[in-house]
Amino acid sequence: MATGQQPFEFRTVPSIQVEWSGAQRLGALLAPRFAARRALIVTDGGLVRAGLLGPVEASLKAEGFTVAVFDAVVADPPEAVLLSCVEQAKAAGVDIVIGLGGGSSLDVAKLTAVLVRSDQRLADIYGIGKVQGDRLPLVLVPTTAGTGSEVTNITILTTGETTKMGVVAPQLFCDYVLLDAELTLGLPATHTAATGIDAMVHAIEAYTSKNKKNPLSDALAREALRLLSTHLVTACRDGKNRVARESMLLGATLAGQAFTNAPVAAVHALAYPLGGHYHVPHGLSNALMLGPVLRFNSAAAAPLYAELADVVIGPAKGDAQSRASAFVGEMERLMNESGAPRRLRDVGVTDNSLALLASDAMKQGRLLVNNPVEVTEADALALYREAF
Repeated sequence: MATGQQPFEFRTVPSIQVEWSGAQRLGALLAPRFAARRALIVTDGGLVRAGLLGPVEASLKAEGFTVAVFDAVVADPPEAVLLSCVEQAKAAGVDIVIGLGGGSSLDVAKLTAVLVRSDQRLADIYGIGKVQGDRLPLVLVPTTAGTGSEVTNITILTTGETTKMGVVAPQLFCDYVLLDAELTLGLPATHTAATGIDAMVHAIEAYTSKNKKNPLSDALAREALRLLSTHLVTACRDGKNRVARESMLLGATLAGQAFTNAPVAAVHALAYPLGGHYHVPHGLSNALMLGPVLRFNSAAAAPLYAELADVVIGPAKGDAQSRASAFVGEMERLMNESGAPRRLRDVGVTDNSLALLASDAMKQGRLLVNNPVEVTEADALALYREAF
């Protein structure tokens, strides 16, 4: 007797709007949707200096919003940055939070919207499903095509000198996402490459996830990978190319929806210690570990990698293993052509720290369980050596 569909649940944000130049009329887009009018924009100083905030702020004020700005977000935000943002939000009496920026700004905005309304301590909500109650209305506008944070229910914070922790809760799904690829035009090539590869990792790991893989996340992952692999190199070489920028931003969002429902695995588990110890940006650390992990997984994941080869290369003959090898080779080619750093030594990692990195990677058990192949500490060390 044939088995039926495995049960699964798929969750995502309720509304995504895709509109070139949409950020310049954000006020008009939000005014009919929300009664709230006291807004806090959560962003970073670089985005303010680049002039991206001015038109957004003006459009909100034109529609009757009062606007406070928190622009102290940094990459891999520490707890102190979040708590400072929450304090400012409370002092300003805000009733809607708008995240504008890369994944770090969006992550801080998500938790700010929760903690302004909550009596819970930050320490008590780390983990899965610990957030209680509701949050302020939340709008997210990404300015990079990478993390997918605008559609995830996850926030990652730096909690110590070298450690990160996550909050995973349905309250972190925002109310409204605006995808305005015009905001990504100023992204430097190296940042475009790293964030784009990060998004491809999300799609690949969702598609091969041992837990919660499902037909909806599969469909999103395939389309995300098609968009990203087709347009990555163009976006890196011609940052003003509108079609490439729009495709990368949409691809990153689709990949975010995929991995939120079919979680990521060993690439991310090995990437996190690089961020913790060497402050390698998250997208770049994923890019550095992708090739070694793909090769490590290739035998076990060959049928799935072969299906992804059809997406990034096109249908062709050959058995699953040869198609899987072709897929890994194509991903390596894309990463090489993107211009992103390719070796750990290129970003300041020293060979005498690889054992420590491997030990730390073993702490990412919630991710490693999703990998198609078990990863031991010895395996992790071998993977770091290969990437070095």
